[in-house]
Amino acid sequence: MAATRFSLTMQMILCLTLFSLGLFCNALTSRDYSDALAKSILFFEGQRSGRLPSNQRLNWRGNSGLSDGASSHVDLVGGYYDAGDNVKFGLPMAFTMTMLAWSVIEFGSSMENQISDAKTALRWGTDYLLKAATATPGTLYVQVGDPNMDHKCWERPEDMDTPRNVYKVSTQNPGSDVAAETAAALAAASIVFKESDPSYSAKLLQTAQKVFEFADKYRGAYSDSLNSVVCPFYCSYSGYQDELLWGASWLHRATQDNSYLSYIQSNGHTMGSDNDDFSFSWDDKRAGTKVLLSKDFLENSVSEFQLYKSHSDNYICSLIPGSSGFQAQYTPGGLLYKASGSNLQYVTTTSFLLLTYAKYLGSNGVTCGASTVTAETLITQAKKQVDYILGDNPAKTSYMVGFGDRFPQHIHHRGSSVPSVHEHPDKITCNNGFQYLYSSSPNPNVLVGAIVGGPDSRDNFADDRNNYQQSEPATYINAPFVGALAFFAGNSNPK
Repeated sequence: MAATRFSLTMQMILCLTLFSLGLFCNALTSRDYSDALAKSILFFEGQRSGRLPSNQRLNWRGNSGLSDGASSHVDLVGGYYDAGDNVKFGLPMAFTMTMLAWSVIEFGSSMENQISDAKTALRWGTDYLLKAATATPGTLYVQVGDPNMDHKCWERPEDMDTPRNVYKVSTQNPGSDVAAETAAALAAASIVFKESDPSYSAKLLQTAQKVFEFADKYRGAYSDSLNSVVCPFYCSYSGYQDELLWGASWLHRATQDNSYLSYIQSNGHTMGSDNDDFSFSWDDKRAGTKVLLSKDFLENSVSEFQLYKSHSDNYICSLIPGSSGFQAQYTPGGLLYKASGSNLQYVTTTSFLLLTYAKYLGSNGVTCGASTVTAETLITQAKKQVDYILGDNPAKTSYMVGFGDRFPQHIHHRGSSVPSVHEHPDKITCNNGFQYLYSSSPNPNVLVGAIVGGPDSRDNFADDRNNYQQSEPATYINAPFVGALAFFAGNSNPK
């Protein structure tokens, strides 16, 4: 379906729809969405680990983690800190890169002058994942930093002196979940760079295939191999089957190799495709996989994937109020609500899937019992969520730092809350940093574009560093939001 399908009357249709439902139609324009898009990408610069480039724009940050991997005689410098701490967790980092790549694949044509920055953000992560996947044969490095020690300190990444232990999965201690997610990230990124940098794309894809083979051949959950350092932070609660199907799906999309089609056909039933799960996150990939695979049925009539279209319909029906199969919970202000901790991660992934599925559907509809839900309805639902995050909510506050007149000032983030190395060049030690955690003053460094965990089930939000469930940002909240913002930046106003 052409990207401009909805552009001519989108704002009018959405506003009339929202008005008919008794909801406020806010005045966000394509310029507002473009501004939010730029900031959502800029956020990743604040999460960078390693040696920062000369064109670093969030210049309160400095170099960090320059010896990462040295204890194991490998180069693991670079990558991203996942949230407000200083650990590099492989599973959420890989998922972040998969979603950032998917955002560019589906909606890059609407990113205009932001596409280069989006690719730069993606490459910063995939460069690191390539190192982690190729440093040692039969091994994937999946984490740098001891989270238990890291969480006993409050210090900026430039000062950190907690152990930078290196953790890996191997043939003896498998981690199919994190390995298959890494394969998905590399495969998705290979599509992004296929035209602009074919040699890099080929390297990404070749590595993705090897990592996926490793994930599938040596099966096991990385939580079992590395329990004390990945749990409870990023335990693989859903197991590894969903990641294997997700990884195979991305490799099929990147290669169009029939061997991956056969793998999906042979393994789909045993890897969760028969179960309808209505959340999509760094841990559970089932809903995303079904939407991804439905594309080949909707656009290319690949009959083997009709099953995934049916399951995607069930997922969509669960989200649309009044439809048969509706199961979702919404706050009084209209925000999708899944969990008390970092709820906006589910809002951004859901918004992305709604828009992506709308794109795949074209003139087709979603069958919810006796009713049919159109692509336009999916877009309307996604827009409500996007606009809520950007300020159209009962609190009239943006949950993206640096966007709008009101936004969180006390986010749970070490680098943002502690004076920068440029303003305070003397080392701030582990314990001395806690004065900034408990301070009532706003964060001195604005982490532009960061989306926090968000409000509770009653639309209440505590702008409090100590309430990390609501005030901590994370890369995997932002990554799918990049795609959603790009869609509305390109399709929100008449042109």
